[in-house]
Amino acid sequence: KSGLDPGGAWHAWGMACLKAGNLSSAREKFNRCLKPPMDLNQLNHGSRLVQDVIQYLESTVKPILIADDDYFATLRELEATLRTRSLSLDMMCEGKIQHNSYYQECLFYLHSYGTNLAIISFYMRHDCMREALLHLLNKESPSEVFIEGIFIPSYESGKLHMLENLLETIDPGLESWGVYLIAVCKYLQRKNYYHILYELQQFMKDHVRAAMTCIRFFTHGAKSYTELGGKQTWLLKIKDHLKVYLQEVSRSSGRKKIAFTFRKKMSATDVSRHINTVDLQMEVTKFLHRCESSGTSQMTGSSLPTLFGNNYMKMDVACKVMLEGKNIEEGFGIAFRVLQDFQLEATEVYSKVAKQLVKQQKYSEIRQLLKCVNESGIAAKNDGDNIILNCLNEFKNIPTEDLDNLIQDMDSDENKIQAYVMCNKLRSAYLVSVRQEKTRAVQLVQHVRQLAENSGDDVVKAICAQWL
Repeated sequence: KSGLDPGGAWHAWGMACLKAGNLSSAREKFNRCLKPPMDLNQLNHGSRLVQDVIQYLESTVKPILIADDDYFATLRELEATLRTRSLSLDMMCEGKIQHNSYYQECLFYLHSYGTNLAIISFYMRHDCMREALLHLLNKESPSEVFIEGIFIPSYESGKLHMLENLLETIDPGLESWGVYLIAVCKYLQRKNYYHILYELQQFMKDHVRAAMTCIRFFTHGAKSYTELGGKQTWLLKIKDHLKVYLQEVSRSSGRKKIAFTFRKKMSATDVSRHINTVDLQMEVTKFLHRCESSGTSQMTGSSLPTLFGNNYMKMDVACKVMLEGKNIEEGFGIAFRVLQDFQLEATEVYSKVAKQLVKQQKYSEIRQLLKCVNESGIAAKNDGDNIILNCLNEFKNIPTEDLDNLIQDMDSDENKIQAYVMCNKLRSAYLVSVRQEKTRAVQLVQHVRQLAENSGDDVVKAICAQWL
């Protein structure tokens, strides 16, 4: 008459029936106020009213026994109550749940009015993980329901291995779980739970991704190569994963193609290339670890470069290896292989190293660098000259003797003249100019005379004028 919503009254009446143990009457009352959710896959446990019903039924746990004149009925009831209070795995999964109408009621309400997450969570609460997984598969629930309802409760209660075993039992190839497992991996990565992620990737036999996680374990948080030296076992694990992957690829290519849809794929050439990178990183790590331990290490950078980074980082590795040895020659071999393997811009790296050596005032080391570059066998004609010119561009204050030595080491006279001009050594520029072929010599001397005039060097200007 007053137009109020009768739902609350029906719900209260239904709860009263439940408490009185009149289950069929309760169903009828609740039917008038409970509604199934619009979306069964929503990430909640359904309406508050349904949750209240389930909560009450679970807290009651009162087995209904067949009414007979059994003298031991009270003992049986006591035994059943004790057994069901722990809601043990045995009781549920041996089908004894059928004998307990309170649990049957829970399932009735959940299936009629609950979400898939609510049903799965109910099974998980009562150690029925298998039923939870089968329900998930049958209803084709989205990954979020798997993560929220099954995966998180499993690892929080230390049952990750049990979950893995069940996934494998239900589908030995894990293909039907692929979407769910990849979603879990992404979730773990977002949360920075890398140890659980690595364990899961190994279970999935996803060797390429497992190798990538090992790279993260190797590089993350390390401040020095001494620290990386202690993490070399991760490099061995990366190699192991990649080798196993190669074996599996070669085995499956012989047979009929197996569809590993969710495992990361990579071509055999790429895998081999990565294995070479790991080998080279091991050499770099051992070398730089030794340098840091013996105290020859000079460079201190904000970030620690490894060969797992981009090309700029790899170039930093090559520079670091050359600069941190006892001398340039000691690390040049490894650095040269880094430049070759990754096809890096060698001249840029050599120039960077030379500039560092000027800063450290190790001028004889620059000459050793040029010797190594020329002996490497693949240096272009002007590489050595360009390295020196790049240095002179930035550093005008190199001591005279060292400067002359460096310029004398240059191959091309044209470059020598350019170097002398850059350092304002016009007399030396004139002396090299006059040794050139006549026509060219005239051009060069005229240029030097002009520079002398501009800078007010009357002596050199007079010499040039006389020669011309």
